[in-house]
Amino acid sequence: MPTIDLPVNRFKARLQAGQSQLGIWNTIGGNTVPEMLGGAGFDWVLIDCEHAPVEPVEVLAALQAIGQNPEVSAVVRPAANDPVLFKRLLDMGAQTFLVPYVQSAAEAEAAVRAMRYGPSGIRGMAGMTRATRYGKVADYYNRAEGELCLIVQVETIDAMHQLEAIAAVDGVDGVFIGPADLSASMGLRGQTSHPEVVAVIEDALARLKTAGVPAGIMALNPAEAARYMNLGSVMTAVGVDLVLLAEAVAALRERF
Repeated sequence: MPTIDLPVNRFKARLQAGQSQLGIWNTIGGNTVPEMLGGAGFDWVLIDCEHAPVEPVEVLAALQAIGQNPEVSAVVRPAANDPVLFKRLLDMGAQTFLVPYVQSAAEAEAAVRAMRYGPSGIRGMAGMTRATRYGKVADYYNRAEGELCLIVQVETIDAMHQLEAIAAVDGVDGVFIGPADLSASMGLRGQTSHPEVVAVIEDALARLKTAGVPAGIMALNPAEAARYMNLGSVMTAVGVDLVLLAEAVAALRERF
């Protein structure tokens, strides 16, 4: 059987180079919307299985659609920090994960182990998968880890207290801040622009910068996104497909 090279993870390479990357959230299932977002000029598109009705089987079609644009990276957010979900998504060819609600170094370590084959991890081995390009990637099992990227999401004030420990876990490639759940954990539900929430976010960005760990955040307000990017966010999500659609529909109706 002819062999092909392991696909390069451009998202990870750019992250390691310190390049700032703009992202957009995909919450609408199927392949049409991911295909459109993949061609919209963003650096990365996140396929959301946590807060969207997107099942693992639908991720395959989204990866194939986004993959038509080789300069754009697909990032997958599994529904949970679950090795069974990881295994299926990895075999589909997902190379970058954004893992939600990581509260401690131990939970970050569990995510790392779920992404690695034994003996350093628990990922199950399968050969005839999209990840191996159906058996054509030479020496996939020994090389795959180099192109996998793990971003952990810190979303509560408790997680912020463990930030340095989480960020220092070997195999964690970056830390993504979740403002909405952070606000709820602080008793300020949905108030992501509240001064107290903003202060915690800015402190976290500064601590991650000091630790030399790439940081990211979702900020749908353009002014806030620009400020967080200036403070060190290098993977910044600035839009959500369903939010953009709802806003456009409302604006159109209001016009008439």
